[in-house]
Amino acid sequence: MQIISYKDAGFAKALELLYNRPAAPDFAEKAASGILEEVRKRGDAAICEMMKKFDSVELTPDKFAVTEEEFSEAEKLIKPHERAAIECALKNIQDFAKHQIPQDWTFSPRDGVITGEKFTPMERVGCYIPGGTAPLVSTVLHTAAIASAAGVKEIIAATPPGKDGKIHPQTLFAMKCAGVTKAFRMGGAYAVAALAYGTETVPKVEKIVGPGNAFVAAAKKQVYGSVAIDMVAGPSEIMIVADGKANAAFAASDILSQAEHGSGLEQAVLASCDADFLEKVRQEIARQCAMRKRIGTIDRVLEKGVSFILTKDIPQALEIAGKYAPEHLELMFENARDHVKDVAAAGAIFVGDWTPEPAGDFVAGPSHVLPTAGTARFFHGISAVDFLRRSSVIEYTREGLMREVAHIETFAEMESLDAHGYSGSIRRG
Repeated sequence: MQIISYKDAGFAKALELLYNRPAAPDFAEKAASGILEEVRKRGDAAICEMMKKFDSVELTPDKFAVTEEEFSEAEKLIKPHERAAIECALKNIQDFAKHQIPQDWTFSPRDGVITGEKFTPMERVGCYIPGGTAPLVSTVLHTAAIASAAGVKEIIAATPPGKDGKIHPQTLFAMKCAGVTKAFRMGGAYAVAALAYGTETVPKVEKIVGPGNAFVAAAKKQVYGSVAIDMVAGPSEIMIVADGKANAAFAASDILSQAEHGSGLEQAVLASCDADFLEKVRQEIARQCAMRKRIGTIDRVLEKGVSFILTKDIPQALEIAGKYAPEHLELMFENARDHVKDVAAAGAIFVGDWTPEPAGDFVAGPSHVLPTAGTARFFHGISAVDFLRRSSVIEYTREGLMREVAHIETFAEMESLDAHGYSGSIRRG
């Protein structure tokens, strides 16, 4: 855990190091590159080898896909309170997604011309569902359920199996509820490769969405162009901006909620203008760690991934937050809602003491698949729009074209594209 103070001479340099964190470290980029190439060249054979190497599971290609019998068996194992939680989250997420879906539109900006846009659901998308250190049941809903709400016909899911070759029943039940049409037991960079390039068994998709570890993030980054991606989303991170009146126990619990994810590369940043509050949170973290089950994972993050920043005031803390551009940003200070507008960049903003980040992870409605490593400056979280194709629509009448054909000819002349010009000229009659 590092302490950074605005009073220190190295304050600006320490902040720059925080701002410039990589989404996918060099070691992950190199490893992912080799994996992608092997799967692209050798398909299912490479998948079998990597599944054995990385997941300690030996499967033949005919066992990659989850069967209908497995889905049915999984549903029988779901407890009533688990079903209720999944169904609650599903409704909230799809309600939010449906409000995001744009409508086709046209307008006539000038006589004889109609322009507009139409939106068409993608045909086939791939949803990556992490499952190595913990079954991320909620990620199924925060990806596939949104694709389903947007009208995608084929939703392919990939998630790593346990050492027994099986997938958690809660994950399978969530897939069924969310509208997944086919699920494959495979994970990491090799699953991204299978979805991006296709194999003898896994169909190639048009877009890959979903979070993952550094290797998944690196793989998604490298397959971009062969397939669309949502963003480069690496290990989880949280930033909290708080004043001295915030609840230290709440802040500590929210930091630990992200530290337990599992990769050890997670980050948590707390910025406050009250030094006493920072100390209270430090003590609370120590106290709460004793109660957490995944303490080994948490300790790795506490050692290298947690930063406490003492700022002059809340405005300075918000400025730092905008430059850090965290995946999750909690505002825990008086009149926080009035200052949402002052945040330059963040994947999701959680307002007030009573809005813990895990509410967004699970049930609030907006997708929890969010940009990390500062990429919130130019990426956004998954929305229904991400599963739609947008097409411009343009229609001219003869009279409308004749008013502008001379300009078309002039542009063609300037760009030395005479065939372009003639396509307008020929219509003069």
